[in-house]
Amino acid sequence: MSLRAVYLLRSAAPGARGGAYVGFTLDPERRLRQHNAGRRRGGARRTSGRGPWEMELYVHGFPSDVAALRFEWAWQHPAASRRLPAVSPRRRREQPIAFALRLLPRLLRAPPWSRLPLRLRWLRPPPDPAPGPAPPPHITVEVDPRGLRPRPPRRKATPPAALATPPGDCSLCGLPCEGPDSAPLQCPRPGCPAVTHALCLAPHFLREEPRELLPLRGACPGCQQDVL
Repeated sequence: MSLRAVYLLRSAAPGARGGAYVGFTLDPERRLRQHNAGRRRGGARRTSGRGPWEMELYVHGFPSDVAALRFEWAWQHPAASRRLPAVSPRRRREQPIAFALRLLPRLLRAPPWSRLPLRLRWLRPPPDPAPGPAPPPHITVEVDPRGLRPRPPRRKATPPAALATPPGDCSLCGLPCEGPDSAPLQCPRPGCPAVTHALCLAPHFLREEPRELLPLRGACPGCQQDVL
């Protein structure tokens, strides 16, 4: 399984003083081995001979290599990035790893990444207190020091009665929500009968954000409650 992941390494070498490295990979497990094996075996020049290295975390879920590489570049060059205009530079006694962790939550809240379905995966215990601001509510935060690869999500069994029940008509356009291409969505709140086409719900959610392309949240057309 390949991932588009932007990762953060922490140096575990004695006297490293919080050394850090940010990179991009499709395979975090293999890339960590390369960094620790040295430049001649695929590692980077900046990490060769400065290990051992441990992977602190990685961010994945990017829709393209370009989106991930731009995130990587902004994380590596915060002073030159237009996405981080208000971030103060690294402080005099601030370790590189602490500076990288301070930048990350601000990157996750900067456009265009703030509207992507990203996942932040910690491979070491997160700092306490965590650096703010908190990630957007739609970004999933995972903590699993046991492995570099996320486990596939468990599939929940669908009750047979639900499979036999037709989804009904779209609450927005009034047309049937049947067929393989209709992509019906149902309100997650118990008791709300609202069901819509995905392509009907998107512009409904974007009415208050007409300049955006990806909807994040909005009022359910049935119960009028906020839905993420």
